[in-house]
This record gives sequence, structure tokens and C-alpha cells, in this order.
Amino acid sequence: MQSFKSTFKANKHSRLLDSSTLPHSNSDTRSPLSRFSLTRRCTRLLTGLILVCLFLSFSRFRTTGPSQLQEQSLAEQHSLPPLYEEYHDYERHLPQHNLSLPFPEGRDAKFFWAANHVSGSGWGNAMQELVMNAALAHATERAFVFDNFTWERDAIDYSTFNGKLIPSRIPLSAIISGPIIGSSFPPRDVAPRAVSQEYFKKVCPNPTIIDSWDVNEHLRLDNNVPALEIFEKWVEKLNYIDDPCVEIKQEALQLFEIWLFGSRRILSIWPILSKSPVLADFAWSPLILQAYADNAHLFTPSSFRFFPSFMRPSSQLPTPTTLHDVRPIVKAKDMDTVTGLLTLHIRRGDFASHCSHLANWSSDWNGFNKFSALPDKFRVPTDGGWGETTEANTNMYLKACFPTIEQIVEKVQKVLADQRRLYESAKELKSIYIMTNGDVEWLHQLKEALMQVKRWDAIATSRDLKLSWEAKPVAQAVDMLIGQRSQVLIGNGFSSLTSNIVMLRMSGDIPPEDTRFW
Repeated sequence: MQSFKSTFKANKHSRLLDSSTLPHSNSDTRSPLSRFSLTRRCTRLLTGLILVCLFLSFSRFRTTGPSQLQEQSLAEQHSLPPLYEEYHDYERHLPQHNLSLPFPEGRDAKFFWAANHVSGSGWGNAMQELVMNAALAHATERAFVFDNFTWERDAIDYSTFNGKLIPSRIPLSAIISGPIIGSSFPPRDVAPRAVSQEYFKKVCPNPTIIDSWDVNEHLRLDNNVPALEIFEKWVEKLNYIDDPCVEIKQEALQLFEIWLFGSRRILSIWPILSKSPVLADFAWSPLILQAYADNAHLFTPSSFRFFPSFMRPSSQLPTPTTLHDVRPIVKAKDMDTVTGLLTLHIRRGDFASHCSHLANWSSDWNGFNKFSALPDKFRVPTDGGWGETTEANTNMYLKACFPTIEQIVEKVQKVLADQRRLYESAKELKSIYIMTNGDVEWLHQLKEALMQVKRWDAIATSRDLKLSWEAKPVAQAVDMLIGQRSQVLIGNGFSSLTSNIVMLRMSGDIPPEDTRFW
């Protein structure tokens, strides 16, 4: 296999590196001897400069460390975001992509491909749909056909977001591990392993294509229809089809839409979802675990006992092969919490207008943020909606969705008091991590305000993370892992990113009183 560096250099963007070389001048007609002759004084001066440069380089190596220099070297080589070529190649060569395998795989396999999966949305929206689609495939004993985390289907390589280049498609194996992305199911489970959409298209050139409207037409927007009923209708529909190759039409609406996830209706699926190996064996990718390990010192001195040796921060950067594995290194539900860590999910930027929009339409929290066991509740006002609301309602929404520094401090103080009441001094909160897209100056003001509450051991934010070239585009997943492992989370009830974290915390049996909302 080509090395990571040689793979990058071989791609079509390598020409950008070549173009940085200045053209040679043909106007200099001096002889080689005259061009390179130096006086004795110049020679001594040049020698001195070389010695100083060597000293500075040696000092930098000692203070930075070989692994950090290696990472800096990678960053300097790449002016463009990663395209994850080796991850894509790894997914193409999963062992289940083999027609000679025995039942239930090989020529006996049946497949479910949701070609209409969400695109152009953040990882929170993509993940919640991904989990449900994979659970449906497992329930019907069909191989789940996975695709990339997709921002733009038809772009060649890159898209733009907030004026910056981002990868148009990121392979799921860069973000997650587990059965969704092709690891084995538990023993005696008869479902075939997940396969890539490339393999599906190869072995199923003429699949049965169905429209989500066939099942969802009268169910999708009916608030009296729980998610479980929609799920069971789809199980019945897929089990009725004899064709082993089933595809949902790409132009169709999603099977499980944001209106379903954004209401209590989704909670009806929890008894099935919580027991499905799709969620029970869900894990973060080696890349995400590595990024967590590299940054954990910012907010906790916690051990890394659940990481293999090659992923502990004291070791060298892992070679590419160690980052390509769909088998769970540690399942999300088996992770212990980081004692003393409080994580705050604080959205800024575009969320200001988004929260006002939610107020105008009397929106509710995301469904997985409304488990009855969770202590914080949100009641949708009855005197607004359909595009307009009262000033009082807007202020209520902003407090829960886009809190000010004063409101954040007030909530942290309340949570500290509740923790003392529940655990006395046994589980004191000592550090804060802030999941955020807020600007640096505002975060500095927030840190100062939080330090007035108590003397925290550390306060770190998403802006403080040192991420590798490949980890930067999937930084939201790193935030999610930190929030998932926190002793206490204060999340945004309107956020799908928060609701996915809550889903994982509930799956891991973290005490519900330790999951809070603004």
C-alpha cells in the first residue's frame, strides 16, 4: 500500500505544490564561478548563520517533540482539506465485499440502500438518521448500505461552508466504528454486515427502487403517529419484498425526517433502538479517539486505560493502518465518565437567527432531549406559532437556545448546587469544556465570568483543541465524545448534536440527573 504522504502527492492537487516554485531566470549571464565566489568574511558570517539555524531547529525539536513536528510537517504540506483517500480505499476492501462468503453474506445477502439519506446538513442531523436507517436494515436482516457523510453529492471534491473549503464527502470510517460501518454483529445474529454503496451498485445493478411516500404519506406529519409505528411499517414493507436488492429513490423524502426527530414521537422507538447492536455496539473511529487522547490534558488528567497503546498521547503518531478499522476499539456504552468534568454545549453564530425562527414557529426540543427521566423540561408556549410569537416567548426561547453569559453562569451555579445536593462532595465538578462555535473574544469573556463562580482547575473550549489535518473536518465528533464522557452535560435542547450525545449517554446508563439543558 502506498504511504500516506505518497498517496497525497499522487492526487490531482499535487500540482498546487509544484506551482509554488518560482520560474528560473535566463537573464543572468555571469559565470558559475563569479556567482558563487565568497569572501572570507562572508564565509564566516554564513557559517555562523547556519550554526544558529541548527541550534534553533534542535531547540524546537526538543520542546515540540517528534510527534508534534510530524503533525506540523503534515499540516505544512497540505493547503487543502483532506480527501481521506486511504479511508475510502479501506472501505472498498472490507472482507464482506466477497460473493463467495457463506450465508447470510455472499450470494445469499440481502441489502437495504437509503439513497435518499440526508445531505447538506451537519453531522448531528446526519447521525440521527444514519442510526435509524441502520437499525431498520438490521431489523429486516438486510445488509445496511452505508455512504459518506455528504455535504454535496455532485461536487467533485470540495464544497464551501462559511467561506471556507470543506470536503464534499467524508468516509464514515473517519468518524465512527461499529456495525453501521461494517463490523461484525454479535454471535448468533443472522444479519449480514454492512457494505459500501460502491459494492452494492456493483452486485445490484438493477435493484427494486421504492419511494418513501409509499409508506410515509399519511404518517410523516401526524403527531399522533409514533416513530415506532413508522418503523414497523417499513419493516413490514421490506420483509414483503423478495428482491434481495432494495433501494430508496434518491429524490424521495427521508424515511425518518427532522419533524420526527424534533418531537417526542421518536422516543417510542427507544426500547428497540437501545437494544439494537447498531447502537449497543456503536463506537467512535480511531481517528476521533486519537484526537480526544491528544487533547484530554486540556480539561482532565483522566487516564487513557481504555485506549490501546498506540493511541496514548505519549506515543508516536499512529501509522495510517492503525487509523483504519471498523471494529470498535471501545464501545460508546462501555466508556466510563470523566469524573469532575462539566461540558457546556453553547451554539453561537447562525444560531441567533435560528433560535428566533424556532420561537416564531413554537418548536419543541429534539425528541431524545425529552426523556422523562431527564430533570430539565421545556414546555412549548400555546400563544404563538405559524411564523409569529410574543416578545416574552422569544426571550424564553433565546434563554434555552442562545443564552447570554449571565444566563450561562446562572445555570452553571444551579447545576453546581444540584450536584452538591445529590452527591455532596463525592463528585465535585472541577473542570469545564465548552463545545462551541463562538468567537475567541466572546469565549474569553465567558471564561472570566465562569472563573468568578469558582476556581476551576481548567476551562477549555473547542477553539483550544489541537487537531490533526484529518481530524479538523470531523471536529464535531471529537466534541461529541467529550460531551458523552463528561460527568455532567449542559446541552442545547434544540440541537441534534446534543440529542445524539444524550442518546449515547442514556445508552451508557449515565445517571439522567447528570444530563441537563439550558
